[in-house]
Amino acid sequence: MTASVRRRRWSLAVALAAAAATLLSGVAIGPGGASAAPKPTPGDEGGTPLLRDVLSETSKGYIDARNAVTKSRGRQLQLQLELEKAQETIKEMEPEVALVAGTSYRNGRIGPMSLLLNSASPDEFLERAAALDMLAARDNAKLAKLNAALTQASRAKAAIDIEVKEEQKQLTIMARQKSEAEKALQLVGGKATGGFVSATSPEARPAPRNSDGGFSSQGCTAEDPTTGRCITPRTLHMLKETQRLGFKRFVNCFRPGGPFEHPKGRACDFSSEPNGFGGDATGGDKLYGNNLAAFFVRNADRLGVMYVIWYRQFWSPATGWKSYSGAGGDPSSDHTNHVHISML
Repeated sequence: MTASVRRRRWSLAVALAAAAATLLSGVAIGPGGASAAPKPTPGDEGGTPLLRDVLSETSKGYIDARNAVTKSRGRQLQLQLELEKAQETIKEMEPEVALVAGTSYRNGRIGPMSLLLNSASPDEFLERAAALDMLAARDNAKLAKLNAALTQASRAKAAIDIEVKEEQKQLTIMARQKSEAEKALQLVGGKATGGFVSATSPEARPAPRNSDGGFSSQGCTAEDPTTGRCITPRTLHMLKETQRLGFKRFVNCFRPGGPFEHPKGRACDFSSEPNGFGGDATGGDKLYGNNLAAFFVRNADRLGVMYVIWYRQFWSPATGWKSYSGAGGDPSSDHTNHVHISML
C-alpha cells in the first residue's frame, strides 16, 4: 500500500463527517435515441472522495491481480503439457539409448577401427565404412533427440517454478486489496449482505480484451448516446449490451466535474424509473434495479465492471456485496433510485 493511500485512509473518517452530496445536472437521451429535456441526475455517488478513491484503487488492483493469476495458471498448464511431452519422449527413448550405450561399452573405441582393418578387400572396406557412418549418424541423432527432450523438460520445470511464484505473488496482492477495500467500506456500513445475484441473468457478449486476457486503459473517445458527450469504448459496449438484453429505462453516463469515473467516461447511472431519477424505488421499480444489479454482477468479468452500487449496497470482485451508506440521506447518495456502475 502506497503512502498516499495510507494518508487517504487516515483522513477518511474525518472527511466522511464533512461530506455533502453535490447535485449536478445533465442532458440525457432515452434508450431509443430520441432527445430528452434536461432531467435531474444523481450528484456524487455518496461517501467521500477519499472513500471512492480507495474503492476504485483497490477494486482495480484486485481485478488486475486476478487477471494475472488467471494468466499465470494458463501458462502453468501450457508448461506442464510441454513437460509431460518431453518426459514421454525421454521414456520412449530409454530402450534405444540403453542399446547405444551398451554397444559402445562392449566395443570400446577400437571396435570400429578393428572392423575396418579386418576387411578382406577395398570394396568391403568401403562398405563397412559406409555402414559405420550410418550407425554413427543414427546413434548421434538419437542422442541429440534425447538431449533436446532433457533440455526441454529442465526448462519447463524451471518456468513452472517461476509461474507458481508469480501466482502466489498475485494472490497476496488480491488478499491485500480485498482487505483494504473492506476496511474502507467499514466506514460506511461494510457488513456482508445477500446482495443481488441471479444465475438466470442474461449473458452479455464479452468486451474486447488484450492479447494477455486483460483490459487495457481507455480514454473518453466514444460518443455517449445518453448525453452527447463521451465515454470509453468499453463503457459503450456495456451500455449497448445492457439495453440489448432488455434494460432500457432512463440512463445517464458522462457527467462533468469530480475526480471519479463519470467525467472519465467510465461510469453510468441507470434509473430504476422509466423516464428519470425519482425517489426511493419500490415495487416493480425496485425489482428492475435488483435485476439490473444482478445482471452486472454476473457479467462483470465479460464487460469489465469495476464495481456496482445499488440500494445502499456496494459490490466489487474484491468484496462481494457489502452494505454501503452514501452519508447523504437522499435517494441519490443512497443509490435507492439508480444503479451505479463503474468500469475498468
